Amino acid sequence: MKILVTGGTGYIGSHTVVELLNKGHHVVIIDNLSNSQAFVVERIEEITGRKPEFHRFDLTDKAVTDAFFAAHHDLDGVIHFAAFKAVGESMTDPLMYYRNNLDSLINILQGMKDNGIKNLVFSSSCTVYGQPDKLPVKETSPVKEAWSPYGNTKQMSEQMIKFAVQAYGLKCIALRYFNPIGAHDSALIGELPLGEPNNLVPYITQTGIGIRKSLQVFGSDYNTPDGTAIRDYIHVVDLAKAHVVAVDRMISEVGKGDFEIFNLGTGNGYSVLEVIKSFEKVSGLKLNYRIVARRPGDIEKVWADTSYANKELKWKAEKSLDEMMRTAWNWEKALSEKK
Repeated sequence: MKILVTGGTGYIGSHTVVELLNKGHHVVIIDNLSNSQAFVVERIEEITGRKPEFHRFDLTDKAVTDAFFAAHHDLDGVIHFAAFKAVGESMTDPLMYYRNNLDSLINILQGMKDNGIKNLVFSSSCTVYGQPDKLPVKETSPVKEAWSPYGNTKQMSEQMIKFAVQAYGLKCIALRYFNPIGAHDSALIGELPLGEPNNLVPYITQTGIGIRKSLQVFGSDYNTPDGTAIRDYIHVVDLAKAHVVAVDRMISEVGKGDFEIFNLGTGNGYSVLEVIKSFEKVSGLKLNYRIVARRPGDIEKVWADTSYANKELKWKAEKSLDEMMRTAWNWEKALSEKK
């Protein structure tokens, strides 16, 4: 199949491109390289022996996006990752998040509608649930008021897609992921934030390697066993494999509806301090960190009920927290050696 991956040189996108190529699909990438590097395309080829087709442009540019879809009307499906994704940054510049994340999706849906491309896998997020009343979170859990503009763009995107599916005869699977971490076993691709990381694990590994002086742990007074926030961390390769399964599910028409939603996580919640301890265990280092005040937009605790995705997609996350942290550390060390 010919699959478009937007944001395909990014963190989750690049790992998904690898899994698609390994399954024999033809992959086309669109990325504006706003938070990734062009060399990732060569790294993907090094891992898989196949080079994806790469187009560099911004999906918020409607004219360029329209022209792309007109020239690629033979696409079998689209996996849409391209979006800004930092909770903290969205709190300080919400309009940038709404403009980027929503305009790009509108242009993609328009391109699909105009060119008869039916299948979309959408990169959604557990942030749509806000702070859930009950844990673990099921797909049927209420979508509550968003705690950040980033989370709100994911909620609005899902609604936009739902109505577009109804109106235009499209199909979509929205994958609500929890917290992707780790890197490919080859240490050739991984999370590569440009500038200061917004996510926990790259900040941990950059502190471990000496790029950052210390790690800030935001809040120690949450209602959790050790006072720090709890998340469901999932290895990026486990997550990437779920996207391949989702694409195959739509193209083979075995789904239970035109708009399906699945939670992707491990079903386990780990606190910030537990993640730090796991890193210290696999790296043999003592991490320099300090506790600071809570960060606006962060929720207290969330983890997934993955039983529906396990059953329907016949997919299950396999890697442990220590494995996730080990691959993240190996990736950080490999980056350091390249410099």
